[in-house]
Amino acid sequence: MAVRVCGNFNYKKMQSTEIIKKLPYTEPFLFVDQILSISENGVVGTYAFKKDADFYRGHFKDYPITPGVLITECMAQIGLVCLAIFLSEKEEHVAQSYALSHTDIDFLLPVYPGEKVKVVSEKIYFRFGKLKCKVKMVNTDEKLVAQGEISGMTIKKNE
Repeated sequence: MAVRVCGNFNYKKMQSTEIIKKLPYTEPFLFVDQILSISENGVVGTYAFKKDADFYRGHFKDYPITPGVLITECMAQIGLVCLAIFLSEKEEHVAQSYALSHTDIDFLLPVYPGEKVKVVSEKIYFRFGKLKCKVKMVNTDEKLVAQGEISGMTIKKNE
């Protein structure tokens, strides 16, 4: 599926599947299903939390909800790492990995097993391999689930 690339610039057009394949994660720790749009200013993507995910068995007993750390991880994978991959391609700067350096997230609603969410990320800055974004997550009713800021940095492999 082609990802909608927004803006008037000369980025190499990347496919959604290409960006997702470049993520440094695999199942069961991959929290990106689809990238809906991407530009030098931000990214929008979705993920559906699997009803049978193992972490729901213990969080919380008889009332399973998605742990906040995994909501943050989903926001970081879509809103930070996917965007960093896209921006790094533009700069021909190929990072080997990505490290989360700071989060400031407010959680407003629970995410239940099987629920699909959308992450919207706006770039605050990207320089010297460090990316900082304003992120929000909404549910299928477009209700705000979580919002805040996330930053991270690219890590080059030592040669």
